[in-house]
Amino acid sequence: MKPFVVPFFWLILMSQLSIAQPFSWGQLPPVPDPVGFAGSVAGVSNGALLIGGGANFPDNAGPWGKTPKTWYDAVFALETSTGAWKKVGKLPRKMGYAISMTIPEGVLCIGGADGERHYADVFVLRYQNGTVSTKPLRPLPVPLANASGAVLNNTVYVAGGIESPTDTTAENLFLSLDLTKPDAQWQKLSGWPGAGRMLAVAGAQDGKFFLFSGTEVYQDTQTKTIKRRYLSDAYAYNPTQKSWQRIADLPHPTVAAPSPAYAAGQTHLLLSGGDDGANADKNAVLKETHPGFRTDILAYHTLTNTWTVTGSVSTDKKADAVSNPMGSTWAPVTTPLVVWNGQLVLPGGEVRPGVRTNRVLTASPVQQAGTFGGWDWGVVGVYFLLVIGISTYVARKMGASTDDFFLGGQNIPWWAAGLSIFGSKLSALTFIAIPAKTFATDWTYLFANVMIVVVAPIVAYWFLPYFRKIKITSVYEFLALRFNQRVKLLGSLTFVLFQVGRLGIVTYLPALVLSTVTGLNLMACIVVMSAITVLYTISGGIEAVVWTEVAQVGILLGGAFASLFFIANATGSFGSMFREAADAGKLHLVNQGWGITEPVLWVVLVGNFLSQLTTYSSDQVVVQRYLTTPTEAEARQSIWTNALLVIPATLIFFSVGTALWVFFRHNPGGLNPMGRTDDVFPWYISTQLPVGLRGLVIAGLFAATMSTISSSMNSIATVMTTDFYRHFKPKSSDKQRFRFARLATLGLGIAGIGIAIGLVYLQNASIWDQYLKLTGMFGGCLAGMFVAGIFFKQINSQGILIGFLLSAILLYFVQANGWVHFFLYPGVGIIGCIVFGLLFSQLFPEKKHPVKAIPV
Repeated sequence: MKPFVVPFFWLILMSQLSIAQPFSWGQLPPVPDPVGFAGSVAGVSNGALLIGGGANFPDNAGPWGKTPKTWYDAVFALETSTGAWKKVGKLPRKMGYAISMTIPEGVLCIGGADGERHYADVFVLRYQNGTVSTKPLRPLPVPLANASGAVLNNTVYVAGGIESPTDTTAENLFLSLDLTKPDAQWQKLSGWPGAGRMLAVAGAQDGKFFLFSGTEVYQDTQTKTIKRRYLSDAYAYNPTQKSWQRIADLPHPTVAAPSPAYAAGQTHLLLSGGDDGANADKNAVLKETHPGFRTDILAYHTLTNTWTVTGSVSTDKKADAVSNPMGSTWAPVTTPLVVWNGQLVLPGGEVRPGVRTNRVLTASPVQQAGTFGGWDWGVVGVYFLLVIGISTYVARKMGASTDDFFLGGQNIPWWAAGLSIFGSKLSALTFIAIPAKTFATDWTYLFANVMIVVVAPIVAYWFLPYFRKIKITSVYEFLALRFNQRVKLLGSLTFVLFQVGRLGIVTYLPALVLSTVTGLNLMACIVVMSAITVLYTISGGIEAVVWTEVAQVGILLGGAFASLFFIANATGSFGSMFREAADAGKLHLVNQGWGITEPVLWVVLVGNFLSQLTTYSSDQVVVQRYLTTPTEAEARQSIWTNALLVIPATLIFFSVGTALWVFFRHNPGGLNPMGRTDDVFPWYISTQLPVGLRGLVIAGLFAATMSTISSSMNSIATVMTTDFYRHFKPKSSDKQRFRFARLATLGLGIAGIGIAIGLVYLQNASIWDQYLKLTGMFGGCLAGMFVAGIFFKQINSQGILIGFLLSAILLYFVQANGWVHFFLYPGVGIIGCIVFGLLFSQLFPEKKHPVKAIPV
């Protein structure tokens, strides 16, 4: 397949690949030493920045000067960025070149040296009431200096180093210590499949430990001198699988770069500067004319396994830098990297061989904004005017009745109802989260959506006829007829709780998009978008919601396919794109096995069959749509319309996620290093799509999401009015119920804002996972009541109440202990509800209910 020819758009696309400097640089007060230190330990304790120990040459002339290398034990603290350093205590001994990192208890220090010997000591520095104290921990099994380490999931990992100053080789030693267990021993793990090394950079990201670069130590066979071989290989350790994997080599060595590497966003590790070894053999000749170490910041992306240069360490070399190095700002090595108050801190270090600095550099992460300009805003404005126009037109002809507000007078055509069901499920959870999940993993979740095709005939021929026959507005009225009012109120309350949680998710995601694209404040985006949605939902009711969703379905699918077209063009062709993805395992579809805790094939199929059954049998948002049509036959057609649209839509969005992986694998510099995984598609839209088209895609996304929010609010308001307000105020008029429904919609909008703001701080890698867990937790037990009511006439109201509560308790423990994959949560809820319901119906028999169980 030949590449598409889109020269104009291609030029626009390629011109946008560069990303701005990811940090804003500054400096803290210098360390109170005229020369500064290399090899210090540093970290944060009780909010204060600590730095201790290290070594220097007091004349700052290196090994070619007149003073020998000197070691220190003083510990200094900086409580605020505008304050002054103060001496607060001492280390157990004079030492340097230990591993140090911040943990909840304080600054963890591991190993180290003093020029004569290396140490195995491990301790925590804790700062309190103006002084520092030391808490010893389990020592290393061997002494180590110049090693590297990082903390991952409360376990500290240590790699490499050398055991003594006279060693002729560096270690291929890999150790771990569980920090949650006071009596834990150091565990010796399998070493990485590469050379032993020291002065490497460690990092922790995406559930893995990473080891980058370093230098191999060896003895020259001819001169018998100790030499270093600078390395650029890298490795990732997966604690779950207990295995190493060699990953992409660095563009160049980064020996002794500040460690651990900075974990940016959810999928990047940033390495600042380092020694590439280019001048290693000339140090004795260059001496004070040495140019210093590298300044570029390398970004490693864990998902695409790629490297790119993203910005540089801020330096300022003055005219007298050779003779007066302290007057200039250099990129340091042999210093820890500390995160303090949201800033990266590089405290001192070595700036050229033997020369130290007392400067403390800071780097504040800069959240990148997409290139969203005037034409794009214009397109967004036009589309929003269309949405407002639809809702205004509908509002003018809508009567002030609950029948119009909740069911649109049952005058919605089947095709519009079907598109509306599809549009309400499309939303941001499809547009953003599915491509992000596929970008990060593979196609294992494909059957999660496709199972609707299996569920559709069951809903159309079993559930739908009974819902239409009993002429309900809220689907939970069925529970009152089949069981009693208490069962109905429990089902309605469960739905309200679930939907309010979902409302927060579908509010958060589009606000995240807008913030990513424009750089606007995320909180402001949540509030403004919710406010607009509440206004048109209150004014137009379900009919405005339906017709708005009809309008946006075509825009969204068209926008997604247009994005797929441009990504394929940028990578060569559809064929080459999918071949590359297949070779990397990104099209992997089926996980074999019979386990219940992983997304193996049977778990995906069974779990999502039950999940879809939950949604289409007991979710008011969906059921309310096919109650708006004039006849049962048209309602059945609306169900099939939605089911058949799901397949091409799912293929498009899964393909988009895979295409994004291929695109950014070839263009890693186009990624936002500070971004979340769920940002990846909107980030591509805002930075790579042509002007105008990106505005249209984003506008369609916002309209779709706002429609989804409005449909949730309308459905919750329907349940609250029909099942609660009318129950507790049976003599209320339709006008009063209509007024209550509008007030409830306003309150739901406020609740959605609060939950969305909470999700901002969750920082979860996959919002889709969270949504599926929420669906399983709340929806499974609810669907169990409907399945029991329709298919098991032996179950009575007492049995179903106890069955619901016990299955909810069971599901809580299942989730808390991770007994099954979250795809199976609905199955646990449904089966538990039925089994417990049957059992307790036999133990607590009831008189025959005046309304017979629905025959099957």
